[in-house]
Amino acid sequence: MRTQTHSRTAAAPRKSATAPDAIALLKADHKKVSDMFAQYEKLGDRAKVQKLKLARKICGELKVHTQIEEEILYPAARAYLPKQDDLLDEAQVEHNGAKQLIAELDAMQPDDDYFDAKVTVLSEYIKHHVKEEHEEMFPKLRKTDLDLQELGMRLAFRKSELAKQVSP
Repeated sequence: MRTQTHSRTAAAPRKSATAPDAIALLKADHKKVSDMFAQYEKLGDRAKVQKLKLARKICGELKVHTQIEEEILYPAARAYLPKQDDLLDEAQVEHNGAKQLIAELDAMQPDDDYFDAKVTVLSEYIKHHVKEEHEEMFPKLRKTDLDLQELGMRLAFRKSELAKQVSP
């Protein structure tokens, strides 16, 4: 009898008819985070505990999302988009700004000066970033031969790995 052993990280994603393509997966992430930012904006000044929990959850989602884009999406996109296209460089710079705010928020409490302001600015960064991806990057990627279904499976697999490591 033959047995096979696989490490969890070595397991490759399997093709699935129900797996979303890369763009659908990323758009779903964008909507989830957008909804959380909207929920945060509705919280009153006294909702310190809820604000902290929601801010941590937003930051956790964004950590995973930025990492899968940087590890998988952007390298794949660079292979298919024209070299002179600055979209990917700009996206990386936007990620760097967002990651800086996330790190600052991770070290803060809702009573700290600028906590709400930093959540608001992070929301604005993300809205701008999402708008560029939806209006520019994603349409360009759809016009290429990039296998968005396979890329979506890779993104989903890596996302599930990272989600286990990041606590909200």
